[in-house]
Amino acid sequence: MRQIVLDTETTGLEPSEGHKIIEIGCVEMVNRKLTGNHYHQYLKPNRDIDEGAIEVHGITNEFLADKPLFEDVVDDFLAFVDGAELVIHNAPFDIGFLDHELKLLERNKGSMSDYCTVLDTLTLARQMHPGQRNSLDALCNRYDIKNDHRELHGALLDSEILADVYLRMTGGQTSLTLGRQAAGSNEQAGEISVRKITSDRKPLRVIKATDEELKAHQAKIESLSDALWGKTKIN
Repeated sequence: MRQIVLDTETTGLEPSEGHKIIEIGCVEMVNRKLTGNHYHQYLKPNRDIDEGAIEVHGITNEFLADKPLFEDVVDDFLAFVDGAELVIHNAPFDIGFLDHELKLLERNKGSMSDYCTVLDTLTLARQMHPGQRNSLDALCNRYDIKNDHRELHGALLDSEILADVYLRMTGGQTSLTLGRQAAGSNEQAGEISVRKITSDRKPLRVIKATDEELKAHQAKIESLSDALWGKTKIN
C-alpha cells in the first residue's frame, strides 16, 4: 500500500478569491513505512500573499519571486502522487486548492480524484476523539510527538509531522477512554494514557502458592457442596 502524506501552504484561505498554492510538501509511505522519498516545491503565485498567511508560514512574496509556476511542475507532482492514497489533515482545504490549480491550467489535467484517493486525518481524529481539539498541534500533544522545532507552518515539515501522527493514531491502542476523569488525575478528561512496557524490562517475578495456601484453598472448595468443581483436586 502506497500512501503520500501531503500538505500545502497558500496565499490565503479561499481559492474562489484567487488565492494560490505557494508550497507543496509530500512524504511517501509504503506498507506504513516511511521510504525517505519526498516531493517538495515552492511556487510563484503571481499575486500577493495575505499578511495573515505570512504570519502563519513565514513565506514572503520576495522569496517566491524566482520560483516556478504550478503549471511548470504539475507533471512531476502528479507523477509522484499518482495511484497513491493521500493522507491529509483537513483534506477539503488542500484538495480544494489543488483542484482549483488544475482547473486553471490550459492543458486539461482533470482533478485530484482522477489520480488519488484521499484519507482525511481530521475526520479520523474527530471520530476517535469526539468533543476534543484535533488540530495537528493537539494531536502531537496527545500522541507525545515532539514538534518543538515547528515555529512556523511549512508544507514539508507539517507532512513529516502528520506522518508520525497518522502512524501513531492507526498503530494500535494508545489510550483508554472512560466515562469520567479520575479524581486527582492530570490526564485530559475522558482519556487515560497507557504506558508501554519496554523490551528491556526485567522479568516479572512469579510467586507460587505455599503448601498451606493450597490446602486451605482445597478445603474451601470442598466446603462449597453446590459448586460443580467442588471435587477438583489441585496438583
